[in-house]
Amino acid sequence: MGKGVERRATGTKLWGFWRFLGPFLLRSVRFLVNALPPSDGASCGSELHPMSPSSPSPGVLFLAPGDRSHWCVVAYWEEKTRVGRLYSVQEPSLDIFYDLPQGNGFCLGQLNSDNKSQLVQKVRSKIGYGIQLTKEVDGVWVYNRSSYPIFIKSATLDNPDSRTLLVHKVFPGFSIKAFDYEKAYSLQRPNDHEFMQQPWTGFTVQISFVKGWGQCYTRQFISSCPCWLEVIFNNR
Repeated sequence: MGKGVERRATGTKLWGFWRFLGPFLLRSVRFLVNALPPSDGASCGSELHPMSPSSPSPGVLFLAPGDRSHWCVVAYWEEKTRVGRLYSVQEPSLDIFYDLPQGNGFCLGQLNSDNKSQLVQKVRSKIGYGIQLTKEVDGVWVYNRSSYPIFIKSATLDNPDSRTLLVHKVFPGFSIKAFDYEKAYSLQRPNDHEFMQQPWTGFTVQISFVKGWGQCYTRQFISSCPCWLEVIFNNR
């Protein structure tokens, strides 16, 4: 089996040696393989995301009707506090990292954080090369370029009939299709006037670095995780 393989059955792919060579090369070296064993495809947990009164509600600030200048916006959080400004994404690929030599993208290491928590500082230092968001024809893929797992929750990763969303663990060197446009639009209610007037969390993906949350972890809510991202897609 060659380097750089894809697991379409689970939405996860191993890219190993190729992970530092960019998304375009990655797309050219995919091979279909069997699904991951249960131990590798770990996913569990759910959460209702409580925000502090001073925290902006997801999607409210930056999904203006008719605005197609960006395909997503990224917010970086440390526990319940958003750090830095919202990052608007126009290019098809974005690196989000703490320390990446000659990196170009959203550098978390340049943000001013007042959080003195030792855990937050420890996790922040482990982000390293971070992740890469890539918008492709079939959806948006998240590549884990760091040396530690990341944890993802997305409405399009789970059964549409599920009452709770699972938190999916993505190991270093693997990726996952975190957002599927076709599934997202099938989940929305196009004739629902309330939906058209308000943001919908189905277009939001949450990503935690190093620490997981939900039913399988001591942290029940992502707002308890030391370092995490909120990715909100433009649904207009």
